[in-house]
Amino acid sequence: MLRTLRGFLPWIAFAVVNAVSDWRVGAIVAVALSVLLLVDNGRTGHGLDEAVIESSAAVFFVVIALIAFAAPKSALQHHTGALAAAWLAVTAWGSIAIRKPFTLGIARRAVPEQFWHNPLFLRANMLIASAWAGSFTASAIIQVIIDATVTNSGTANTIVQVACYVLPALFTIRYQAARRRAAATNRATN
Repeated sequence: MLRTLRGFLPWIAFAVVNAVSDWRVGAIVAVALSVLLLVDNGRTGHGLDEAVIESSAAVFFVVIALIAFAAPKSALQHHTGALAAAWLAVTAWGSIAIRKPFTLGIARRAVPEQFWHNPLFLRANMLIASAWAGSFTASAIIQVIIDATVTNSGTANTIVQVACYVLPALFTIRYQAARRRAAATNRATN
């Protein structure tokens, strides 16, 4: 599970730093973390296909940093949570659409290579990635509604952002545990 959340560190750091500091600082922290994760990925021999979320973060936060420094008082700063969730949703749904769910690279680090081409492995990753994509989509929509209707939306958006990561993470943990139990039951009966 830590491998999954590792890729989201730039997003989580941005949300936290943005909540307590200036969005420019949050963007720089997120860019730095994204680059560090990508460098570490390359250093450990993992390709970009195993760093979809990290690569997506690098692109998103470079753009946000450029905007933040060019127009520090931009109204956009008040909607970065919704934008980040929407960007993650597009990234996740896009990876699913091309049948290379972003979770594949993460899963390959924990699963022996002999299972990588098993249709069940791809199906499980499509399902897990869909849970994450659905969470990102819901988060973006909810945050847009909060931003439009709540005067001081910071706390509400922070709660939504936390739930955006916690709920699919819990789903992933439980789904993987259920798959392991099913596999153990199959081995025991065969």
